[in-house]
Amino acid sequence: MVSSLIMDGPAESPNPRPRVMHVITDLDTGGAETMLANLVVAQKDLPEPPLVVSLTPGGTQAARITAAALSVRHLGMRRGWPNPMALFRLVMLIRSFKPKVIQSWMYHADLMALLALLLSGRRRSTRLLWGVRCSDMDLSRYALGLRIVIRLCAWLSSLPNAVVANSHAGRTFHRSLGYKARRFLVAVNGVDMNIFRPDSKARAEVRAELGIGDDEFLVGTSARVDPMKDYPTFMAALGHMQRVYGLAAGRGTGSLPDQIRFFGLGERPDMPRVLNALDLFVSASAFGEGFSNALVEAMATGLPVIATGVGDAALIIDDSGVVVPPRDVSALAAAIDDLKNDPARCKNLGRAARARVAANYDLKRIVRDIETLHGDW
Repeated sequence: MVSSLIMDGPAESPNPRPRVMHVITDLDTGGAETMLANLVVAQKDLPEPPLVVSLTPGGTQAARITAAALSVRHLGMRRGWPNPMALFRLVMLIRSFKPKVIQSWMYHADLMALLALLLSGRRRSTRLLWGVRCSDMDLSRYALGLRIVIRLCAWLSSLPNAVVANSHAGRTFHRSLGYKARRFLVAVNGVDMNIFRPDSKARAEVRAELGIGDDEFLVGTSARVDPMKDYPTFMAALGHMQRVYGLAAGRGTGSLPDQIRFFGLGERPDMPRVLNALDLFVSASAFGEGFSNALVEAMATGLPVIATGVGDAALIIDDSGVVVPPRDVSALAAAIDDLKNDPARCKNLGRAARARVAANYDLKRIVRDIETLHGDW
């Protein structure tokens, strides 16, 4: 009865006993959600395909996962509304499916997965890996409830079998918060090089849709509107530029302030096409980034990139792009202007960026690494 109430996927699970159960806070479009969807879709043909459990229902990434004939279960929670029944549902799912490994993603899911596993009676037979996805968060910008959950996670962090960060900066930051993991590992994100790739046809199509010519210089970014992403700095830097167009895609960007030669596209399902329209990609985050999916997707597309020195951005880019200080409008505007005026350097950086992703962050390699990690338990 419980399972029938919370199923989002096919009528029957492809495998009644998945080896790995993923528990995540939600399946809207975001870095963690996208990476989880990338991972499980790539694993759909495994003899024991994974099961995904979301605390909340729906979401664009849930649709991606179920389209691959994988099951998504949700616990019926709503944001800002604690629901004890959700914990009971997760306990019952763990007892029913008996996974060997539970991998949780983000703070609320980490806490819920730990409590449910302890109550399920399977603590000795199921291994729990927590997942942390950010680095130097400015927690004063976020709700008290989130700050309480993070403090609880830090206090309980010795109980999971391991904590897995998606960045070295994230691991360092969480240790500073008081995380005392038995094992504190780093498993970076990956990108599908066949989906995110240079495409001259897509470039022409999207520019025609926007009404700008091929010779116009278009600078873009891909991020939800959030204090972490620092749209004020990005847009202020664009405001300093002459004969430069700006573009932003992501949840809430359709409501950004009007600015001349600027396109706020909102959330887009066709980001591989949109990225191809750009001449330069910018990640302007002020804090909190761990491993930026958007940055690596742009690099895989063959774009030159500028990123603020937040999280692992400098490590990801190495010498294939430009790193500037966060919250520095002048430095960002100068970096954009330098690349705009040096087409040959832009082309060389774009090639180097794609080569760096192919060598280090190709999704196939990252999936193998994560499968090895799960197989160790």
